[in-house]
Amino acid sequence: MEQLPCKGCRGLCCGPVAVTENELNKIKKKIKSMPRKIRDDLEKQVRFHGTCIFYDNEKDRCGIYSVRPNACRMFGHYKGMACFRKPELATKNPIINEKSIGVLSINYTWSDFK
Repeated sequence: MEQLPCKGCRGLCCGPVAVTENELNKIKKKIKSMPRKIRDDLEKQVRFHGTCIFYDNEKDRCGIYSVRPNACRMFGHYKGMACFRKPELATKNPIINEKSIGVLSINYTWSDFK
């Protein structure tokens, strides 16, 4: 699969991110298993308004990539979720099976992962 040109975007497309209950549980496990210094460094970063709380601005990538929500996995490849740098990659129609329970950075903040 062709990759999105994410390097240098600084997380501008990373948020707001809707999550399901299952995704939230996976994220909580991931955060708890992170070394404390990495978790603290990620939490203290200054991000663009609306950017996901787990976007690693220093490394220019997702800080929870292995457990990122489905919305993040679909971004750039599904109609209605096109990457502004490569809109031609958005060719699929999304199939949503689970209901969102909230949005990272709005309904769920770092205090919910302590």
